[in-house]
Amino acid sequence: MPILQLHPEDRVQLKKPHPCGGKIFRIVRVGSEVRVICETCGRDMTLDRIKLEKAIKQILTNTTNPPEKGEI
Repeated sequence: MPILQLHPEDRVQLKKPHPCGGKIFRIVRVGSEVRVICETCGRDMTLDRIKLEKAIKQILTNTTNPPEKGEI
């Protein structure tokens, strides 16, 4: 299974909804753990990258040029 190219500020749709009912999340930080924010309620969550990759149904926006280190 190939590794998905995830970048900060990407928006993803997950297979299962969040308890608030939202399925769209914004990626804030990427690494072995990925930090995402629910766009419906604003809840901030940290998930294992492997678990998140399996839960992603669709990448809605994909930033092709991630910010350089030090620009954030």
